[in-house]
Amino acid sequence: MRRRKSIKDMSIFNVTSVALGLAFLYLPIAILVIYSFNASRLVTVWGGWSTRWYVALLHDQAMLEAAWTSLRIAAISATAASVLGTLAAVVLVRAGRFRGRTMFSGMVYAPLVMPEVILGLSLLLLFVALDADRGFWTVTIAHTTVTLSFVTVVVQSRLLTFDRSLEEAAMDLGCPPLRTFRTITLPLIFPAIAAGWMLAFTLSFDDLVIASFATGPGATTLPMRIYSEVRLGVKPEINAICTIMIAVVAAGVIVASLASKRRAGSRIGWTNIR
Repeated sequence: MRRRKSIKDMSIFNVTSVALGLAFLYLPIAILVIYSFNASRLVTVWGGWSTRWYVALLHDQAMLEAAWTSLRIAAISATAASVLGTLAAVVLVRAGRFRGRTMFSGMVYAPLVMPEVILGLSLLLLFVALDADRGFWTVTIAHTTVTLSFVTVVVQSRLLTFDRSLEEAAMDLGCPPLRTFRTITLPLIFPAIAAGWMLAFTLSFDDLVIASFATGPGATTLPMRIYSEVRLGVKPEINAICTIMIAVVAAGVIVASLASKRRAGSRIGWTNIR
């Protein structure tokens, strides 16, 4: 009887802890989404349900241009980081011991532990030393440099658990190493590459500090635009654009989850057929 009571108390404690944790994480987001449909111009005063601020957002040319700039930078930098990060992970896992491995791995992992202010200032000094015009491409290069390490960690963890007997079987049948990597290894580690791409895209799209150092005239990202306007007061349009960002990220996560489940289901079905 006492044991049953202790288990019940423990389950109540676990449910309460999870509920408080979820409320701490998602209640502010839920409030932001609700107030994006507020009819009042005062963001702290509820004036009824309305979509007027989404309509007003369509006429905010500066905000839309900043969003389009952030999307392009995030897509290009995430793609470049996925390619370079995958190659770095392959080198770290498959190349064995080579001269300069410690330095190479340290340079790859440095952005993970280095403060963003230091990274941004370092990249700014680099661009100034190279006499490069700061703008769209300098921000893209900066984001690629920062997010590359995250992709490397994700892909490397997948390669460490990879069954190399599949590659060995393909090469025993006469398949060249490059073709083996392209037709065997790459499709199997593609979910990890896709996860790294999504992580890099999110980090780039959300970045404010590094972009502030690396950008120049005509390349204002969405976080920079929101930050500059929030300093003067929160506008209802900001709630609307933030809600759209949340919806886009949520849709991407759902699509990735469904694709992963579908891929796992097809793999299980293929195993049963065999």
